[in-house]
Amino acid sequence: GLDVTFIDLNSKMCKENKILFRGPKAEVINSMGNKSQARKTMINAGVPVVPGTKDPVFDVEIGMKEAEKIGYPVIVKASSGGGGKGMRVVKDPNGFEFLFNVAQIESVNAFGDDTMYIEHFVENPRHIEIQIMADNFGNVVALGERDCSVQRNHQKLIEESPSPAISEEVRKAMSRDAILAARTVGYTNAGTIEFLLDKDGNYYFMEMNTRIQVEHPVTEMVTGIDIVKQQVLIAAGHKMQ
Repeated sequence: GLDVTFIDLNSKMCKENKILFRGPKAEVINSMGNKSQARKTMINAGVPVVPGTKDPVFDVEIGMKEAEKIGYPVIVKASSGGGGKGMRVVKDPNGFEFLFNVAQIESVNAFGDDTMYIEHFVENPRHIEIQIMADNFGNVVALGERDCSVQRNHQKLIEESPSPAISEEVRKAMSRDAILAARTVGYTNAGTIEFLLDKDGNYYFMEMNTRIQVEHPVTEMVTGIDIVKQQVLIAAGHKMQ
């Protein structure tokens, strides 16, 4: 949303003024900042995603038809959304029209964008995010996960690392797919791939945060790696150390 737009603008301005930007390229920020576009990219790459619409939805009637195909409950999301804005869970067809319109109006007011998409709603999921680092020499690593399932109003309250909810097998698979996601878009510098984990151990790509997050010290404490230092090294054209 606004955060992505702000970072994207700064990245472009730095490039235009020949200033090194400590982050990914502007075009990567822009492409992954749009959730609908990011979802389509991940589908094409073979990264697991929650069943949902492949193309943007602008009209409530088309949205209702898509929701029937996907299966209720569904979640209506703003393509440019974040922080729970432009997002509504719809449990049955009777509430779809009202909740779709509310989410779309909220998206327009918050982000100036009426583009929506619809996914199957994964009930009571765990929220797992993988911290990744990538340099300009093709090296991409995953620095483990942060479990941020304890939330209020879609805002994270507690971060746990390692997650108490996943096995080593799932951890390796999620890390592998996080690296695949980063490689697919040509990502460089620090970023985070967020996944939803259902009660059966299935996980799905949710979004990519194209920046360092406030939660990064959790990973630094667990791994002993100074992520900000690595960001500076990468931006200066060095390999990760």
